[in-house]
Amino acid sequence: MMAKRKMSLNELSEKVGLTLSNLSILKTGKAKAVRFSTLEAICEVLECQPGDILEFVE
Repeated sequence: MMAKRKMSLNELSEKVGLTLSNLSILKTGKAKAVRFSTLEAICEVLECQPGDILEFVE
């Protein structure tokens, strides 16, 4: 979604209010959890739905 919106990780970090390192952990899939408020903020900035950026993997 970031590429589709032509947005860098730095720009998303500023707009969402998260540190670059925390967003990087989310982006690489290394996060063990994500707050709904964080997910909501990311979706709001990227103008998308959670299913557009999340994938369930067993």
